[in-house]
Amino acid sequence: MRPALKLLSAAVIAATASSAPGLQAGAQDAMTGDEIIAMVNARPDGVQVTRNFTLELTNRQGDTRREETHAYRRYFGEEKRTIIFYTEPTRVRGTGFLTFDYPDPSIDDDQWLYLPALRKVRRISASDRGDFFLGTDFTYEEIKKEQKVEASDYVFTAKGTEMVDGRELLVVEGVPSTDAVARELGVSRVVWRVDPEMQLSRKTVYYDQNGNLARTVTIEGVEIIDGFITTTQLLAENHKTGHSSRISFSGTDYEADVPESLFSQARLRRGL
Repeated sequence: MRPALKLLSAAVIAATASSAPGLQAGAQDAMTGDEIIAMVNARPDGVQVTRNFTLELTNRQGDTRREETHAYRRYFGEEKRTIIFYTEPTRVRGTGFLTFDYPDPSIDDDQWLYLPALRKVRRISASDRGDFFLGTDFTYEEIKKEQKVEASDYVFTAKGTEMVDGRELLVVEGVPSTDAVARELGVSRVVWRVDPEMQLSRKTVYYDQNGNLARTVTIEGVEIIDGFITTTQLLAENHKTGHSSRISFSGTDYEADVPESLFSQARLRRGL
């Protein structure tokens, strides 16, 4: 995805500004679906960041297992690179995931997965981006995008506002822009409920290709860290399986050194 700040048209900038406290509430209602999603994608997220995240995976019976990871992300111009290393427990230690998110949406992003048991790096095809990420209820696409949206994947329609947990959120519906995108992402439509102050979708609901309710992703925690709006906890619930996945972020540091050498297949194999 192109860095959102460079995509902002004058209209979108004006619309984003309208979300500031003190402006007329009706101004937000006038935003189009494209403008609301552009606002989400315009959320600054720093040139680089390091952080830990804990995964809690809970099955229908209520059994939970935990996994620990450490992640690095850095922009190189308009290109975003991310690498995640699993550190605990032993059965997953050494597993890694590397992504190159290119600014040109016509170019498939590169994604690689390293599984220590196989001792090889496997490329994740762009057509698999809607698959679930390593036993979680988040997709590869969601892990890569970090609560932003590939705008070229959808046709957006604004659906007014809705009160969620005492906040007035902007509702946007997206339908896949092509049949191929629908197959890749495994959805027929997605509904975002966007907090205009945080430029985040507080609650996102996914419907499968048959139109059935599939998953809900809810942001449970958000903070300002080093001046950046930062999600600290989010939950994905799979309505078909009863399984859920919670990610809790910690140790987030936007000023830490993130060397370019981290983002390679060789480093993916070698681990931390």
